[in-house]
Amino acid sequence: MAGVQGFVEADNAEAIIARIEHKSRKIESLLKQHKPVEALKTALEGSPPATRVERCKTAIRHKPVEALKTALEGSPPATRDERCKSANWIVVHRALMAIKDVEGMFSSLDPEYYDILMKYLYRGLSTGDRPTCDQCLRIHEKLTERAGLGCILRCLADTVNTV
Repeated sequence: MAGVQGFVEADNAEAIIARIEHKSRKIESLLKQHKPVEALKTALEGSPPATRVERCKTAIRHKPVEALKTALEGSPPATRDERCKSANWIVVHRALMAIKDVEGMFSSLDPEYYDILMKYLYRGLSTGDRPTCDQCLRIHEKLTERAGLGCILRCLADTVNTV
């Protein structure tokens, strides 16, 4: 029964869902702020030619990666309440689908997010939705290159903390 104590009680499900709704609003705000043309203009203003390319890349990918980090933070894997898991999946899915530069995403994403991201990628692959699966496979390929096979093994072996 020690493993059961780590799970969140049903009474806390409403609090978890409220936190997820707050995350969802924050992510929508970040993604609405993400306007590539305006980001490029800002990056190019007053920049020496040598730094313009890197500043443009950073400006374009910054907001979607911040949205993904926000979505992954505080994920509720230690709950059995499917409402919480589904609500958080919707938030993570929205952030995943906004990522355009997968290579650039990993230059901004901390390694602490790799394992939980892998779990959500497998959840995305299980949907069977073509665009979602395509995006998840693109990210999975780069994540495996970056984090190695250990990330996959940890994700598949952890049957207690599911997303």
